[in-house]
Amino acid sequence: MAPFPNKSMSNQTTTALSSAGKPPEQTASNADSFASLFEASISAGDFGKEGEIVKGTIVAVQRDNVVIDIGGKSEGIIALSEFADAQGQTTIKAGDEIDVYIESRENDDGLVTLSKEKADRMKVWDEISAACEREELIEGTISQRVKGGLSVTIRGGVKAFLPGSQVDLRPIRNLDKLIGQTYQFKVIKFNKKRGNIVLSRRVLLERDRDEQKTKTLETLEEGKVVKGVIKNITDYGAFVDLGGIDGLLHITDMSWGRVNHPSEIFQVGDEVTVRVLKYNPETERVSLGLKQTQDDPWSHAEEAFPPGKKVRGKVQSITDYGAFVELEPGVEGLIHVSEMSWTKKVKHPSKVLEIGQELECQVLEVDAKSKRISLGLKQLEPDPWTVFTEKYKPGDKISGKVRSITDYGVFIGIEEGVDGMVHKSDISWTAKINGPSDLYKKGDDVEAIILSINHDEKKVSLGVKQLWDDPWPSLFNDLSAGTTVKCKVLSIVDYGVFVQVRGGIDGLIAQSDFVAQKDESGEDKPVNVGDEIQAEIANIDTQERRITLSMRKGDSSTAPSDAKAATKPSRSPKKSAAAEAAAGGTIGELIKQKLGTKLAASIGDTKKDDDAKDE
Repeated sequence: MAPFPNKSMSNQTTTALSSAGKPPEQTASNADSFASLFEASISAGDFGKEGEIVKGTIVAVQRDNVVIDIGGKSEGIIALSEFADAQGQTTIKAGDEIDVYIESRENDDGLVTLSKEKADRMKVWDEISAACEREELIEGTISQRVKGGLSVTIRGGVKAFLPGSQVDLRPIRNLDKLIGQTYQFKVIKFNKKRGNIVLSRRVLLERDRDEQKTKTLETLEEGKVVKGVIKNITDYGAFVDLGGIDGLLHITDMSWGRVNHPSEIFQVGDEVTVRVLKYNPETERVSLGLKQTQDDPWSHAEEAFPPGKKVRGKVQSITDYGAFVELEPGVEGLIHVSEMSWTKKVKHPSKVLEIGQELECQVLEVDAKSKRISLGLKQLEPDPWTVFTEKYKPGDKISGKVRSITDYGVFIGIEEGVDGMVHKSDISWTAKINGPSDLYKKGDDVEAIILSINHDEKKVSLGVKQLWDDPWPSLFNDLSAGTTVKCKVLSIVDYGVFVQVRGGIDGLIAQSDFVAQKDESGEDKPVNVGDEIQAEIANIDTQERRITLSMRKGDSSTAPSDAKAATKPSRSPKKSAAAEAAAGGTIGELIKQKLGTKLAASIGDTKKDDDAKDE
């Protein structure tokens, strides 16, 4: 639709021209009329200057354009797209009044060039300028991240710059999370010519913080319960914003229980209710406590966890000496390493337990004042010592395996968790044992007699030789030097072979007196533990209760020459006086014989003395 020229202006011009050719009087009159019409036309054309904003009326809304009458000779045209809202819709109609910006009073087509967008933008700049002068706040939406800060869209789509240092009270690492957020800002720099607007949000936050701080300090006092927001988290605690002033909530004051790191309990932005522990008005330092807002769980620990009670808990930490178990929030007990097993020697608690493990244990002792609870794990099972003492008594025969060997004895497992010791002096009636390892090795099956039970020290004394009666009283009636006996090999050592002559009687065949047996091919047959061999009684030492044997025929009267055998020279067993009498002489004759021998000796000595004097 083409704009139409101003019709009133055309009529006035026609009237002025038709007065030409009239008489002078009429011409003068017409001249005055033309001047007035010319001034009227100028007045009618004074609808605004280029670069100004004027009022206009919508004449028609076309498909792509909008015709605007601003009171000039001709109408102006504005693209319909300039009237679209954020959703792309237009709601204008003919007769609506709007503000437009005059770009040109007349273009090549004789039309006025107008713009609604520029008019809106200039109005916004004017509003911003006025707001800046009055220090008013401007609302804007953060639209995108730019170098050094953020871009903010304010009134009329005008872009402003928000520096990163002016976003918040503290630097924000991730500025992208603020995109799309709408805030109030203060204009801190404005240049209309350059189109430069700088905003600040920090100034507003600082002002609000100062106002809140003043109110908070008026009511802040030690012991008061206040609400706050977690502002920052460190390894040693969390800083809480109480309203313009921060307080420190130390990790030790967060919970009655164990807290490894504050992040286990809090996140930035969490609301908390805390108690003011300390407040210094001069330095404005505030210490806060969360657990102080709750009852101390140790106040009822003695009633909740009496000794002997079975409880369940969770392993919180493990040390070299034990494991700490949380029984309830704020209450932990210690399972000492010695209370973990009856039977096993636990080298480190981590071999038995692990952090986070839930288990059942028994309360042994409670000290609420010191906030200590002793727990036991092995107490959930029967005490092996109690089971043993109920089952055995001194004199009972037991059997078990060799668990360990020392220089002074052998430890034998009787029951699970209970060992007994056979001292080396209680291994044999006859054999002198230099080291128990000569006869036993770990894992051997052994029978023994319980000699004594020490309940205080939980020790059991065992004896192997006590399985048989002491053979020495009847030994000389049964065995004598030169007697050939069958022996069972007990052990083989560097200096000889230990053999069992009969039950309770052991002996040693020295290495020099040992003769290997031959097999069918004539080769030496190796001897093993448990083999039966033949040997002769070489010597019986009554003082040391030691029997030595020899496998060399006809050499039974000679003592072993091997020093490693550690045997004493042979001694003939003493006979009683009655035995000698029975052998062919009376007691009197024996006395005379002995006295006579002594007298002859004494006479001989006297003669020697007399001869010496005569000389």
